[in-house]
Amino acid sequence: MQIGLLGYGKMGKAIEALAKPQGVDIAWKITRANHHQLSPDLLRNADVVIEFTRPEAAFKNVMTCLEAGVPVVSGTTGWLEQLADAENWCRKHQGALLWASNFSVGVNLFFALNRYLARLMNTRPEYNPAITETHHIHKLDAPSGTAVTLTNDILQQLDRKKNWRLHPTPPATDEIPVTAIRENEVPGTHRICWQSPIDEITIEHKAFSRTGFASGALLAAQWLVGKTGVFSMEDVLGL
Repeated sequence: MQIGLLGYGKMGKAIEALAKPQGVDIAWKITRANHHQLSPDLLRNADVVIEFTRPEAAFKNVMTCLEAGVPVVSGTTGWLEQLADAENWCRKHQGALLWASNFSVGVNLFFALNRYLARLMNTRPEYNPAITETHHIHKLDAPSGTAVTLTNDILQQLDRKKNWRLHPTPPATDEIPVTAIRENEVPGTHRICWQSPIDEITIEHKAFSRTGFASGALLAAQWLVGKTGVFSMEDVLGL
């Protein structure tokens, strides 16, 4: 199996380190320095592309893969306003696209737990949710894509909340407060607190390294080969 790495930062390097022991070959690596070499012919040397780049470049990179007929797994966050366009093009032209705000198996189990708890809380108006995410100082987007996914999943289940608001702007009564903290080299911690006047319930996911993210992205890439359509990690994990 041949994988192309579109973006060769910390995530790309982590994926490469995991691929070799699994017998997966890296067909090519594209960075900002050699991005001019990206072409349909180069793309087609890979069975699937894993894309971790920058928010402003993600849509073009994903579309370049799809137009070349190469399945693409994208983990870049911060470009959700364009994701639907890429997904619609993919469906229309029978491509293969899998985007996730987080590829960690543990985080995706955390997503499922979050949705379940939010459904329970829809009948408990005394509890109000708040989300805090902490990441390393190099992270470009705030809040994180994972935090946005968690918040949107709560909004879909909770009738009394209509939107979210990033700290320090005070939230309205129908908004979920979200706090984004950037410190040191924290791989990623997400905490959801449901507080009532008399108690609180908290669920949290804490990553110890980037290995979980890279392992999930590699798993998704192997799963996507030979398929057509738009998918998520829920499909990969059977959730």
